[in-house]
This record gives sequence, structure tokens and C-alpha cells, in this order.
Amino acid sequence: MENPIQHFEVHTIIPIHIGGLDLSINNAIVAMWVGLAVVSCMFLLSVRRGLSPVPGKLQSVLEIVVEFVQALVYEFIGKEEGRKYVPFIGSLFLFILACNLIGLIPGSYTITSQLVVTGAFAIGIFIMTLVIGFSKHGLRFLGILVPPGIPKILIPLMIPIEIISMVARPISLAVRLFANMTAGHTILYVLFGLAMSASLMVGWLPFGFTIVINGLEIAIAFIQAYIFTILTCVYIGDAIHLH
Repeated sequence: MENPIQHFEVHTIIPIHIGGLDLSINNAIVAMWVGLAVVSCMFLLSVRRGLSPVPGKLQSVLEIVVEFVQALVYEFIGKEEGRKYVPFIGSLFLFILACNLIGLIPGSYTITSQLVVTGAFAIGIFIMTLVIGFSKHGLRFLGILVPPGIPKILIPLMIPIEIISMVARPISLAVRLFANMTAGHTILYVLFGLAMSASLMVGWLPFGFTIVINGLEIAIAFIQAYIFTILTCVYIGDAIHLH
């Protein structure tokens, strides 16, 4: 059986080198493009003839997604403050979900199994929360490092702890998505390999487990996109309301 980690290797499709930069197109970039295309086409197809008072199947699905994202944003950020973040949060949720599901297609690539990708998302969101906090509150935003009601004598101790807690946010956000997608796909690949290499008499057993875990992976794809989205809402809400 082949090394299951080979499924996560990046392979160059079109080599492009400009100066000292490697701008080659690889399977990871193609997977990301496919995810963007899927999300974009869903919205374009639903509105190409205008939004109908009696929505079709695709428009109904997208309306459910938008209402779901709106509920998250309004709960953790607030209706007035959160309205402008709905497009960003919705795009983030759908893109991560699309990439997670695309990775389940045999022969495709799971872009969210790359730590550099999930890390880029997490760091970008972390920087975004800092920008939101300082632009809204100025230097008062640093008050987020001092929990309310804490005795003054404990402030020098709590500030380093709160800084470590804030820095850990993008790390946990990135590693959680990366680890779950990598672990699930590795198990699927191993079970497929066992089913292919085992004899006909016993090969059905790992193949049956593969079907069950594949269904579980579809659920995990939704759950991980939901968790990433809800934590993003929480972090933005904390920056706005200084929680």
C-alpha cells in the first residue's frame, strides 16, 4: 500500500518562475480555484434571472445559508455592528465548506489539509480583529488584556496571560481545521488501500468502514466550516465589544 501522506503532497502542474519567485500552478492552487468557482457559480446561477419571490431549489439553499450566517453574526457581533460583516463571514463559510467537500472527491486535493492555508486564514482573521479593535476603540482596545473586576495587584500577571491567550487564537483556529481534515482523509486513504490490497474474502470489511467514515467526513466538513466561522464571529465580536 502506498504512503497515505502522498495524498497531501503538492505537485506542480504548470511551472512558472519569475526571478527568484516560484509562481507555479499546482494541484493545491487548482483545488482552491475550483472551490472559488463552485461558490461563485452557485450565486451567479441563482441570481442570473433575478431573485424570485418563489425561490427555486438553489435559491432556497442559498437563502438558508445566508439566514444561518446572519443568525451567527447577529448573535456574536450584534445586529447593527454585524450587518456589514455578513458578506465576509458568509463567503468564508461557503469557501471552507466547498474546499472541505471537494477534498472528498477521489483524485482531488484537500486545500484545508495544508497548515499554511489554514494558518493564512487564521492570521488574516487575527490581524483583521486587531484592525477592527484599534480603529473602533483606539488605545482603549488594549483594555481587552485586563479582565473586568480583576484586582489591580494581579494586572501585571494577567496581561502576559491574556497576550498568550490572544496569540493562541490563530494557532488553535488554524490547527483545528488542518488536523481534522488531515486525520479524516488519512484514515479514508488507509482503509481504501486495505480494501484494494486485501483478498476478496476480507476486502469488504475495510471497504464497509470506508463508506461509513466517508459519510462521517461529510458531516465533519460541515462541522469544521461551522466551527471556523463561529470562532471568527466570536473574535470579531470580542474586538468590537471589548469582551
